[in-house]
Parts: sequence; structure tokens; C-alpha cells
Amino acid sequence: MCPPEYFTVEYSINPWMDPEQSVDTELAMEQWRELAGIYRRLGHTVETVPPQPGLPDMVFSANSGTVIGGRVLGARFRSSERAPEAEHFRRWFATSGYREIVMPSRINEAEGDFAWTGQLLLAGSGFRTDPQAHAEAQEVLGVPVVSLRLTDPRYYHLDTALFVLRKGEHPQVAYYPEAFSEGSQRVLRRLFPDAVIADAADAECLGLNGVSDGRHVVLPSEATGLAERLRSRGYEPLLTDISELRKSGGGPKCCTMELHE
Repeated sequence: MCPPEYFTVEYSINPWMDPEQSVDTELAMEQWRELAGIYRRLGHTVETVPPQPGLPDMVFSANSGTVIGGRVLGARFRSSERAPEAEHFRRWFATSGYREIVMPSRINEAEGDFAWTGQLLLAGSGFRTDPQAHAEAQEVLGVPVVSLRLTDPRYYHLDTALFVLRKGEHPQVAYYPEAFSEGSQRVLRRLFPDAVIADAADAECLGLNGVSDGRHVVLPSEATGLAERLRSRGYEPLLTDISELRKSGGGPKCCTMELHE
């Protein structure tokens, strides 16, 4: 995770961002601290990457690396505003004991568009990550990749429309079907017949930008309908206010890069 010390909305690179709206950086920090606190209270380790002035979106660390089995595939951002973030995260990996680090040749916004199920890497395209980056991820990380195409610009990253609830031999996901092309919807139905299906209200508050450890599921506070569906499936939803960071189109998952060792 990366503290939003310099968080603001200075430019617009997705439909959620409006530079004219006011931003309370201290409130964003409070919301971020609470999110990190939830992880720690659940027994998870939180590593922090130092924020950098002039990079207000660095808080969205999920976009800056994909780590599976200790191998790291870095990021290559589509927007020039975020491009410098990739090198800061690469340096963090290099000084944190990671030895197998590959920086991509294709546009690749990391866990924004990559979701690891424990068996497959689900890979999004349509707005940010290049489809060719999916093959590069398979080659670098050595895991099978399934490509999915996003079609609604509000859900510009895969992690705004789908997240993994349970990893392993029989993974489970939650997703919003209308964010995907018809062909990708058929793929998802085939792969995950027991998925938790989100509705428009769940998606419109970025409820699909959640983080699950297989039991506890961290969601934006407005995602009450999705929380009830998850509770009925045996999960324990934890709602947290992430409203200030949502002004840049982010939620709990955007703020969280998972280090799949």
C-alpha cells in the first residue's frame, strides 16, 4: 500500500475523475489508514511504499505490479501522468528482496487488470491494459491467462468489475456481467458457475473493487446489497468508507497490491 499523502484530482483519466471537485487529502489519509488498519486487525501484513510528490495516484498501488510465486511483473501505464509510478514501485521490489523483476514491454496496469484465482490469471483489456500484455504476463509469470474484454468506460479496469473471493483449486469470484463483452460473459459463466453476481447498484459505488482473504471481504461502505449476497454465501463482509479516494475512481482493491507468494 502507498499512503495518499499527495492525493488530489489534478487531471482526468477515467469517468470518475473531475478536477473541478474539491478533494480533502487529510480525509483520504484517514480513510486509507482505516483500510490498512482493517488488514492488520485481520492478521495480514501491510507493506508500505513511500509516496512521491507530483504523483497523486500512487495510492492506487494495485496498478503498479503483479506478484505470483515471488516473480514480479511491473507496470507500464497508459497515461503519461501515472507513468513515473512504475519505477518507484520497481525500486521498492528491488530493495525488498525480490530478485525476479520484469518490466513489461506492453501497456500493463498490473492488478488493475489482472486477478489471480490461484489457478488462472484473469486479464482485462478494453480501456487500459493492451491485449498483447496478457501473453507477456503468461510468459513472465508462468501461469495460464484468460482474457476478458471490458466494454463500459465506467469500469475501465478489471478490478472495478470483478474480484476473487476465494483462491485455490475451486476459486469463486464476484462480478458485474454488464461491464463485459458478451463473449467474456459466456467465459465467466463457464469458468465460475457459482459466482456471486453483482447488480448495477453494487457496481456504481465500486463495490466490485473489493479485497477478500477467502473469508473476510473488504468493501466500500455503500456496497450493502453486495455485502448481503456475500453474507448469504458464508463470507464476512467488512464495509469501510473510501469515498474520498473514489473521486479518482478507486476503492479498497485499487489501494491494495496483493503479494501472492
